[in-house]
Amino acid sequence: MQQELKSEITKQHIVHEAFNLFYKNGFKSTSINDVMKATKMSKGAFYHHYKSKHQLGLEVIELKIQKRVYDGMILPLKEPGHAMEILQSTFLNRIKSFSFYDKQNGCPMNNFINEIGNYESSYQLALKNIVEKWKKELVILIEKGKKQNAIKKEIASEAVAIYLISAFEGIRGIRKLYDNDSILDQYISGLSLYLNQLKP
Repeated sequence: MQQELKSEITKQHIVHEAFNLFYKNGFKSTSINDVMKATKMSKGAFYHHYKSKHQLGLEVIELKIQKRVYDGMILPLKEPGHAMEILQSTFLNRIKSFSFYDKQNGCPMNNFINEIGNYESSYQLALKNIVEKWKKELVILIEKGKKQNAIKKEIASEAVAIYLISAFEGIRGIRKLYDNDSILDQYISGLSLYLNQLKP
């Protein structure tokens, strides 16, 4: 039992350091040697836990990237209350909450999608799974908003969900090109206008 716990802690350490390196330098630019150096592990110790960079990449997606999206963008959608207010606060509060480092480096999920989304089917499936979960919860919330008469009944819920996800992920990527938040302020203004158009 003690050995299993130690092994799990070691794996969490590897995943954490790998995530930081992938986020900062990119997945393809990061080697197993880079991860070993960051974790201060020998080659034998590393390969005892992960057989390949491919396996490690999947763990990073499932344990780090999925958790970030779930905690930041999916969990808030499940809160009780007024659907439109939840929609506005989730997207607007999240975009305002990012650190300077996060703004400079963009969205980890978006970075992975752009770098390796078509690279390997297992990565594609893992990333798509996150987007689908996000979309599903948005659709549920939008449908709830329709029942509350807070959102127009005639709008296509899935289309709105995908648009919101795409705009959010897009601005995270575009922000990397700028040295200030003016582009984010414009996105926030545009998002507020769009959400207002969903109201009856």
